[in-house]
Amino acid sequence: MKTFIVHFLIAFFGSYVYFQYGDPVLPYNAIWAVAVWVIIMFILWLSSPSYHRSYFHKLPKAFTFILFFLKELVIANLKVAYDILTPNYRMKPTVIALPLSVTTDMEITLLAGIITLTPGSLSVDVSPDCKVLYVHTLYVKHNDVELVKHEIKHGFERRLMELTR
Repeated sequence: MKTFIVHFLIAFFGSYVYFQYGDPVLPYNAIWAVAVWVIIMFILWLSSPSYHRSYFHKLPKAFTFILFFLKELVIANLKVAYDILTPNYRMKPTVIALPLSVTTDMEITLLAGIITLTPGSLSVDVSPDCKVLYVHTLYVKHNDVELVKHEIKHGFERRLMELTR
């Protein structure tokens, strides 16, 4: 995981330096910045077999995690926007005690941050023993709290654990 973070930062700063201080042939926009980042990550990924075998498994999981997060982000935004624009009130706000499978502070912080970034949900607190995360969510269908817990645990938490372990 440390190698992936180092490569991520190298690619990020490499992309920044390319567009800020270099003589880029590409126009500076988000698409080309991400494309340069992906190219640098790919080059670093090709060089990684000499020092880490698990790296080949982490990079594809990182991309699937990012795509899953973006999909959930778009769905949550559409759900909240639809609820705001229509006259019916579909929100059923609830605070959920989510038992955690993640154990390290970094994993708990990442999970809480990802949940908070998704519209319609907010990480409120972590229990003192770091075993439970309290999440405020706006949409609980048919008062089925277990369904919301299942979606978070088998969505964000499972993918985060695949990435960090």
